[in-house]
Amino acid sequence: MRKPEIFVSLDIGTTSIKVVVAEHINGQVNIIGVGNEKSRGLSRGVIVDIDETVYSIQQAIAQAERKASVKINEVAVGIPSNKLMIEECHGMIAVSSENREITARDVDNVISAAKVRSIPPEREIISIIPEEFIVDGFNGIRDPRGMIGVRLELYAQLLTGPKTIIHNIKRCVEKAGLRINELVLQPQAIASVALSQDERTFGTVVIDMGGGQTSASVIYDNQLKYSYVDQEGGDFVTKDISLILNTSLDSAERIKREYGYAISTETSEDEYFPVETVGRKEPVRVDEKYLSEIIEARLVQIFENVYEDLEAVDALDLPGGFVLTGGAASLPGVLELSQKYFGDKVRIFIPAQMGMRNPIFTTSMGMIDYVANLDEIHRIAQGTYRRAEQSSSRPVSSSNRPSEVTQTRPSQATQQSRQQLSQTRDTETRYNDYHQVEPSSSTNRDYDDSIYYEEADYQSTDETEAYDENSSSITSKVRSFFNTFFD
Repeated sequence: MRKPEIFVSLDIGTTSIKVVVAEHINGQVNIIGVGNEKSRGLSRGVIVDIDETVYSIQQAIAQAERKASVKINEVAVGIPSNKLMIEECHGMIAVSSENREITARDVDNVISAAKVRSIPPEREIISIIPEEFIVDGFNGIRDPRGMIGVRLELYAQLLTGPKTIIHNIKRCVEKAGLRINELVLQPQAIASVALSQDERTFGTVVIDMGGGQTSASVIYDNQLKYSYVDQEGGDFVTKDISLILNTSLDSAERIKREYGYAISTETSEDEYFPVETVGRKEPVRVDEKYLSEIIEARLVQIFENVYEDLEAVDALDLPGGFVLTGGAASLPGVLELSQKYFGDKVRIFIPAQMGMRNPIFTTSMGMIDYVANLDEIHRIAQGTYRRAEQSSSRPVSSSNRPSEVTQTRPSQATQQSRQQLSQTRDTETRYNDYHQVEPSSSTNRDYDDSIYYEEADYQSTDETEAYDENSSSITSKVRSFFNTFFD
């Protein structure tokens, strides 16, 4: 049996910050810890206060660590689809190995070549999704490793987002004492758990109704093709209730959860509930129909905006229909209201894992599933190949060939010997330089001679010691020769 892998997802939402710790073994994901903390420092899905957000992240991480009994150091972080741009990119390289067998390094190189393109300074690459490889003109290849070829090409999707949003997320995670092992677009994460293989292939629209914003994403051919973000969500419903009923936000949120319904025609005017209003000692009676009208007005506006945008890109008649998820989708009556706009092919997705049966955890569960099931090609594309190479690099003993990573500067004795060899090329010039610069200062010079570095890299410890013993005698002989010559 394989050793279980631990995955941690961090969902930085407008309403709350969710941390999920799961172990992945034999294709199964088991939840072992969950942290859920109220968000501070976010507005409409965007970080507006780094320190407050860092505090919320640390609290959510601490909760998950206590429940899972593990120390969390690395997390997979979700990136919202605000102002997301999806572009086609192409890369081509020559296979580097002598026997022309394509390796993981060649795949990494062609992916790097595909990323080399003009990107506006205000945008940053989130990820690159390989579509197909071409080996010497033969296309449709998913994994070219092990094949024989001379020319390797790649067609892929390049996903870029606003640098401000990505930088702020990275900054908050780093200040919270964590490392990021994957950046996952939230629509991709949701699609990995909310949609079946056929739905991802033939085309489905995922509508994520969060607290600060609502996103509608088109998933087709197992890839994210389009994403629209409406800057309205469940928090706007709460603010509407608070403003119209003249009550606090906490009271409005409680009222929405306990008495709210999304379709006013299905509620009664004879059912009342008390509302604590500002400026009055006694609660005010409000009927359920009036509350439902407030909720319905905001949700209708959200669905109308989503409908108009999807109609503009001809995405209303996809075979997979529509899937609703997110915290605002759990409000009673939302499914029936959405069907008035999108038809009968609408369903709500709720995670089935124990303790996670709430649509607010869909993104967190999706990130766990997405990262755990990444194939090797996509891991290389997301930079995992480079990180694995860097982590596998270790310093070697002095009796072996020094590593290129650890051999950063040549020794002082080697530099002095190099200086003496250079002096013999031009006797008069080197003699003047010799009197102006002390030999000991040669350790501060930077040499660009590749042959010299190659010789230094292959030196053994014995050769270095020989340089140390003979350097002073060589220096004195050269000095004596120069003095005699010019005298």
